[in-house]
Amino acid sequence: MTVMSYLGAIGAAQREAMEADERVVIIGEDVEANVYGTTGGGKSRSDKGDFLQMFGHNRIRNTPISEEVIVGAAAGAAMTGLRPIVDLSYSSFLYMAMDQFVNQVAKNRYMFGGQASMPVVFRSAMFYGLNTGAHHSDRPYPMFMNVPGLKIMVPSSPYDAKGLLRTAVESDDPVLTFEACMLWGTKGEVPEEEYRIPFGEARTVREGSDVTVVAISSAVPESVAAAEALAEEGVSVEVIDPRTLVPFDTEAVIRSVQRTGRLVVADPAHRTCSAAAEISAIVAEEAFGSLRAPIVRVTTPDTQIPFSPALEKQLYPNRNSIAEAIRRVTGTGTGVPAVSGAMDELSTQAPR
Repeated sequence: MTVMSYLGAIGAAQREAMEADERVVIIGEDVEANVYGTTGGGKSRSDKGDFLQMFGHNRIRNTPISEEVIVGAAAGAAMTGLRPIVDLSYSSFLYMAMDQFVNQVAKNRYMFGGQASMPVVFRSAMFYGLNTGAHHSDRPYPMFMNVPGLKIMVPSSPYDAKGLLRTAVESDDPVLTFEACMLWGTKGEVPEEEYRIPFGEARTVREGSDVTVVAISSAVPESVAAAEALAEEGVSVEVIDPRTLVPFDTEAVIRSVQRTGRLVVADPAHRTCSAAAEISAIVAEEAFGSLRAPIVRVTTPDTQIPFSPALEKQLYPNRNSIAEAIRRVTGTGTGVPAVSGAMDELSTQAPR
């Protein structure tokens, strides 16, 4: 094992994929001298330019600042035999290419009767929590969950970022990966040898018996911090990271809820039509008899993201709001008390 940053793990995964398969190319805005270092050898920002020196302009190519052109070109390249990794920078930039994503990337394999595959990975960074204002703070993965044909990954650790990206590059379906920039600097152990993480396989980050917390992206370390604090209060919290939202590991979540009888979903996206809403609905449909308390979602309110650091900081799920939700479902806090048996209410709104 070696200790590596989240950002370094992405760079390492890309480098390994390009060394293993000459069909893998990287395109996007400023990838020839990437400002974040992911095409710089996967070690540090001081390694900028390494990919260009190693693989040349044919495989590391800057694009015009036009997301529709970038996504369309990547889709065409994928259908003709390449395996592009596309760096789209801010996740809110994906909106400019919605027609390409929804009508071409997601549908073409079906429309052509399987005669063409779509092996392309689209990387985007979610800059929420970093005071980048309403235009650059979106977490749009729930929107793309509603588009059949797209795979979606939301890694929360260096280990997952590298292993999932290697799997994504080798997939014949299009993959969207959403990276929380607040996690880019986090470090963790990563195997020195090559490895892959299968899609649709959740990770139990922390075992527990009183309540299940399904946490997405940056909510994972916050949920672990909440669980560790509540352990001192005698509450045993299990934390599950789905790692991929499409496909989703329903079985892992259901098994956990059947043991704990309670569910909290921590999701940094907006509340309405969120991944948290879908996960809550799945559990309500498939494990209702196991629930001993209402499901609680801890999400970002349905509001635009302010630039003000003081205001923005309060919006996203954090260890305090997650801990309070856990106290509510376990009946150990001052919120809605836990109940036994069937419920009239399947989901309650966590305090904002």
